[in-house]
Amino acid sequence: MNNWKKLLTIFGAVAIIAIISQSFGLADLKHTDKNASKEITTTQTQTESNTDGVAKFFSYTGFKNISSGHLVMIFVGLFFIFLAIKYDYEPLLLIPIGFGVLIGNIPFLEDAGLQLGIYEKGSVLNYLYKGVTLGIYPPLIFLGIGAMTDFSSLISNPKLMLLGAAAQIGIFITFLGSLLLGFLPPEAGAIGIIGGADGPTAIFLSSKLANGVNLYDGQVVKNLIGPIAIAAYSYMALVPVIQPPIMRLLTNSKERIIKMKPPRVVPRFEKILFPIIGFLLTAFISPSSIPLLGMLFFGNLLKESGVTKRLAETARTSMIDIVTILLGVTVGASTQATVFLNTSSLMIFGLGAASFIVATAGGILFAKVMNLFLKEGSKINPLVGAAGVSAVPDSARVVQTEGLKYDPNNHLLMHAMAPNVSGVIGSAVAAGILLSFLL
Repeated sequence: MNNWKKLLTIFGAVAIIAIISQSFGLADLKHTDKNASKEITTTQTQTESNTDGVAKFFSYTGFKNISSGHLVMIFVGLFFIFLAIKYDYEPLLLIPIGFGVLIGNIPFLEDAGLQLGIYEKGSVLNYLYKGVTLGIYPPLIFLGIGAMTDFSSLISNPKLMLLGAAAQIGIFITFLGSLLLGFLPPEAGAIGIIGGADGPTAIFLSSKLANGVNLYDGQVVKNLIGPIAIAAYSYMALVPVIQPPIMRLLTNSKERIIKMKPPRVVPRFEKILFPIIGFLLTAFISPSSIPLLGMLFFGNLLKESGVTKRLAETARTSMIDIVTILLGVTVGASTQATVFLNTSSLMIFGLGAASFIVATAGGILFAKVMNLFLKEGSKINPLVGAAGVSAVPDSARVVQTEGLKYDPNNHLLMHAMAPNVSGVIGSAVAAGILLSFLL
């Protein structure tokens, strides 16, 4: 204790001497009055210089450059993190995105050559963001998804693929709605894909169509990658909130307890053939979707072949985790308030919600239509149609949960996975079609 007191006394004495020396110029007391006058002038100049330095420092801080928009976006980022931790809503997505929003909305002096912001050339964030703007991250995500996905339920009951196709109606309805609101066709196409509830596909298509670089009829398209990505991932995370009310609204109590036949056991040979045949068929239909579907089916072949276990394990664990982190943080950081907060962003969120609702309703209603032509005992539980959106596997889990509420013995998960995975394929095909028409 005494040593601390001595140390503090020494520091205090040094500080006092330094202050006195700077303020009164003790070292120059022996100078003449003329020199003393010059010293006073120099001290005043130094004081003004120090004041200017403090002012310059303050001009670079977040406190000086903050705006209401920054506060709003910081609140949004914190809200995403809260949803992920408190309610377990897609934590692997919302926590990286939420923290990315915080990173992207720390105010700083823009255009000062600091190379900090995600939109400033030469910044670290800008380099990482190229994985989004160049469409690099989405195919890698699809590779991991393919290595994780079991297509057995779809192979055993191929007619359920129609539900995944029907759910894509949300994409095209929202495309038309976006055109009516004044968006250019490429922008409208990128917004419409939100209805597929597939974040990587939405990012891939928006990076091609609504990147702020391309021209359409002489007009530069808007850069809508950030709003579209945030909207797509937000609605993916909110699947357990958005879908159940629609499912209850469009089905009756009798339909909700329909029991479907158990899926058959799919032999290994069929599982190996499926990714090869599936890729060739979809690629010939929509070559523009090759970057996504090629990686999806390749990842699935790694899984099902049985001879590339190490590659499949890497694709579905380490690689997809790393890409998810980079994708989430950079997409979140792209919501920089000075760029993100505008009327277009608000309209995109509204259109995205409508798109997701229409897609869910499309799958359910098409299942009811199919039941009109199916024999008793072969009918489809309409709840399964809600899984036609490609939020894998969350939509299928929601279907399972809703089904068990009305019949504790009616397990719909495996049936719901069929339209769920076909929704992934369908949204990628739809993206390829839009890309070929609008690019």
